[in-house]
Amino acid sequence: MRKILRPTLLVTLLATQASMFAITSAHAEESIQPAEPEIVIRNEDNKTFYEYRVNGVLKEIKVVPKIGPTYYLVPQDGNAWIREDRSQVLVPSWVLFEW
Repeated sequence: MRKILRPTLLVTLLATQASMFAITSAHAEESIQPAEPEIVIRNEDNKTFYEYRVNGVLKEIKVVPKIGPTYYLVPQDGNAWIREDRSQVLVPSWVLFEW
């Protein structure tokens, strides 16, 4: 009877360890993936505003005036915003077709 219990116990332990490894690796994959920015578009007067938020935090505002070049408002220390010519936020993009 002891010979039957040992292989069963061994199989149970191996199955438990395998399931714990699968849960741990799945959790690690979730935490590695960076959050994609949420983009809110607002139209006001002669400008269009694109608000880029990551995890609910406003990272920058893209301002597209009807006349003039596009610029970005980026938060500085405290409540101040500075004007930039280039974006500071990396947004994932893919090429679907190219010829």
